[in-house]
Amino acid sequence: MTATPVQPDLKARHRAMWGLGNYARVADELIPELGQVIVEACEIAAGDRVLDIAAGTGNAAIPAALAGADVIASDLTPELLEIGQTHAEEAGAGSLTWRVADAETLPFDDAAFDVVMSCVGIMFAPFHEKAAAELLRVVRPGGRIGLVSWTPEGFIGQMFATMKPFMAPPPEGAQPPPRWGDETHVRGLLGDSVTDLRAEKRTVAVDSFETGAEFRDFFKACYGPTIVAYRGIAEDEARIAALDSALADLGDRYLTAGTMKWEYLLLTAVRR
Repeated sequence: MTATPVQPDLKARHRAMWGLGNYARVADELIPELGQVIVEACEIAAGDRVLDIAAGTGNAAIPAALAGADVIASDLTPELLEIGQTHAEEAGAGSLTWRVADAETLPFDDAAFDVVMSCVGIMFAPFHEKAAAELLRVVRPGGRIGLVSWTPEGFIGQMFATMKPFMAPPPEGAQPPPRWGDETHVRGLLGDSVTDLRAEKRTVAVDSFETGAEFRDFFKACYGPTIVAYRGIAEDEARIAALDSALADLGDRYLTAGTMKWEYLLLTAVRR
């Protein structure tokens, strides 16, 4: 297989995108429980060596450390790690190291971890095969893998589908993030390198918005990919209005009595 060429500035643009806005508010206010979900699913306990890939501000790494594990939280965006470090100190999380790292070229030894996890993180690495290969490389045989990913058909997957016509095309070979929420796709990525693979679709309830317009405005202010979508059409008032309308309509379709249900795939496996 021919290696996919990576644009020289691709990683810099991804790093900058996730540093925009206020992702900590998304993690802390909308989906705080997802970190504990993955920690429990991986049965993380004292003494485990844990790697959180694309950890963001630590919504999974911090509860893993509080469970007594020795955790490395890695992410491409140092601004998110700095926020996470502050959160960890406030929470009293002990054995937790913050490390700038690319999910597609992890700076860790083979078989270095008992548990490798990612909570709506690794799914945003553009080249899925590379990220999956690195994940498999760094978890020891018999070690556990845990992934939480937004599904293509769920709310966040549909949000990305809504934004796609308004965004620059992805680099050649890149795959859409919500494909990590497709069980068949992830089974293909992990292949026969794992056993005991279990996958379950769940939802997280989000009750922060009364209208679709409120959701849209929150994401326009806080969520890096949405901010980038609007910046790309900043000179085109008609396209801005169209995206405004499309995102508000999407939010309204998913709102029922002030609550949204955001679907995700919880997947666990054991390294063969």
